[in-house]
Amino acid sequence: MLGQLRSYIRCILLRFKLTSMAEQNSYALIFDMDGVLIDNTAFQARAFQFLFRDLGLTTNALQLLRRLNGMPATKILETVFTNPVPKKQLESYADQREFLYRVLYWEKRREVAGLTSFLEAARAAGFKIGLGTGSINDTISYIIDHLDLRRHFDVIVGKDDVDRGKPHADTYTVTARELGVPPERCLVFEDALMGEQAAYKAGMRCIALSTSIKSDKFQAPLKVVKDFTEITPSQVLELLEQNPPIPKPSKQLAKREYMKL
Repeated sequence: MLGQLRSYIRCILLRFKLTSMAEQNSYALIFDMDGVLIDNTAFQARAFQFLFRDLGLTTNALQLLRRLNGMPATKILETVFTNPVPKKQLESYADQREFLYRVLYWEKRREVAGLTSFLEAARAAGFKIGLGTGSINDTISYIIDHLDLRRHFDVIVGKDDVDRGKPHADTYTVTARELGVPPERCLVFEDALMGEQAAYKAGMRCIALSTSIKSDKFQAPLKVVKDFTEITPSQVLELLEQNPPIPKPSKQLAKREYMKL
């Protein structure tokens, strides 16, 4: 009984310490959506592949997403055509892909392992929490409202809220500004090369999830995990307190051209 009481007191003291440190330093965690909150890259790729088939294109969708995932769908589609395609036509193709994706993913929507527990623990530890995604508002709702995740986020920034999508910094810069936290005190969770580059361009550090690409394909994340059972808010805080340098974005990795990995 005495041992249990001591263990309980230690947990309370640790939580108090984490809360005090996080609040004092005003750290924020910013999450991408696709491939981070949910593991949906395979379904996204299938939707693109069906669209490509209908358009008579032979592009390998999975390889394409491994390179360009994180960018708006219209920007991804721009890379697969030899000749320029009007913006309205690209938007129409993107809408078709979105419909296919939702049909394919409808009954498969579930959060990445450990996500809710991690978000609750991060909130208890005093972190501010934001969502920064290249998806439109309707698609954001399709995921986070179905999974009851909206309650965890102080700020949600999507495609409709920025001028330029990833790999530009806008998504994460706007999210940090709305959270009221300086970029250097923000940490981004990303699964995509374009998103990792956006984080570095925004002056932020990154933790990568290997849901979409292999861990050795990222540039310089602080840590790579397969899901949120492999990381805790206290470990994140320890990484941030070490004040590691913020990587400079790689010009090669930030290129928009379709390149096979």
